Amino acid sequence: MSRILWDTLSSTTLSRCWPILICTGIWSSVLCFLNQYTHGKLSIQPDLITVFGTVLGFVISFRTTSSFDRYNDGRRYWSQIVLNCRIFARTVWFHVPDNAMTAPGKIHTHTEEEQEAMTLIEKKTVVNLLEAYAISVKHYLRGEEGIHYQDLYPLVPFLYSSNYPFPAIIPLADLRNRKRLPQNISLHRPPNQTVSTESTLRGPASPNETVKCSDDVESQTFRNLQSDELLPAEWPPRYCWRSAFPLPFLHWIWKTLKGGTLKVESQKPYPAKYNVPLEISLYLASYISALQVRGVLNDPTLNMLYATLNQLVDALNELERVITTPIPVSYSLHLWMVTTVYCGTLPFQLWSIFQWFTVPASVIASFVFFGFIVAGEEIESYDKNDLNMGSFVDNIIRNELHAITAMPAPDPEKWAMAKNNNFLSMSHASMEPPSAWLNKGKAAILEALHRYVGRA
Repeated sequence: MSRILWDTLSSTTLSRCWPILICTGIWSSVLCFLNQYTHGKLSIQPDLITVFGTVLGFVISFRTTSSFDRYNDGRRYWSQIVLNCRIFARTVWFHVPDNAMTAPGKIHTHTEEEQEAMTLIEKKTVVNLLEAYAISVKHYLRGEEGIHYQDLYPLVPFLYSSNYPFPAIIPLADLRNRKRLPQNISLHRPPNQTVSTESTLRGPASPNETVKCSDDVESQTFRNLQSDELLPAEWPPRYCWRSAFPLPFLHWIWKTLKGGTLKVESQKPYPAKYNVPLEISLYLASYISALQVRGVLNDPTLNMLYATLNQLVDALNELERVITTPIPVSYSLHLWMVTTVYCGTLPFQLWSIFQWFTVPASVIASFVFFGFIVAGEEIESYDKNDLNMGSFVDNIIRNELHAITAMPAPDPEKWAMAKNNNFLSMSHASMEPPSAWLNKGKAAILEALHRYVGRA
């Protein structure tokens, strides 16, 4: 119960701006004390409250609206990912024939049954890649590189050997700000995870780092990792007193003046692999290309698969645009400074009216203004107020893809000719089964359809 209460409180704006509220309370108390027990009266006319308060309210409203627009954009592009995963999986599972291994001019060494089994394995693997694509987008947007996560690695262990030099568009997350890992999980490369290859490539992480790769999956000699050796699927940032404004800003200034840097690169748990979703899209494209070479699909179906894949990559591109185009720093800093100055002058204007009630009034006013600013910043970053990407992946995409592949494609000859199929869709129509209408013929069916027009 206490844990739930703490998580709830840590996701509110109060947990992000409490230091500045305390400073406002102390500042207001000092001014009230000086006005009460000294001869000087530190007060000004309250006309500034109306003028600057109105302007500041409009500016904060614009800031919050801009943040919420970005939040809505993220939700819209995640809907695009969900939609196209559904279309791609349905097309592959229903339209790819049972034996899609035949290719012109290729001699097959497998039996017909083995080829059908290989086709089924291919189709299920491709559907798994769709789930992995959504999961990898989730980790990618959070700055979590690589594939070694409990919800991702079991779907794409064969990606370990590939190392496409895709750049890191989204800044990597600082692992030190995440919740503590279980003791049995290491942030270093797992043992016995070696790969035998014929060539090497320069990895994107460092010009001096050599990353091995191979085009032949069968040449790899790495062991499967257990779930307790992988990074958790959900690894949110820690909530602590140091995350409240302005403490992170002051820490950044201190590190800058000191000349130190946050060594995120040294915390990499596994070899660098940045844009995993884009890499998965190449595997999906290779499957479509293979189907095209084998000649097992017609052009409209192939075009649908290509269009769906393009929409998946387009959603990734738009999500990258949203997350890499934050509100300008100069605008955010100026808004913080103006709000701080305004809240700092409130006690001078409220003393003549509220006396000692100036303290709570100033704190409440500061909470209102800074709360909206902090709320606007929170919905742009990865925290408990972020889009619930885990729910999109686990409760929507994963469950639906598993449901699609749980059974073979429905056969229209079976469900259309079922005995209980009232294809006339009329409650008062004849309840004869479709087999009886076969004997009556097409003319009788058309006459019955015409007879029941406009009748419920």
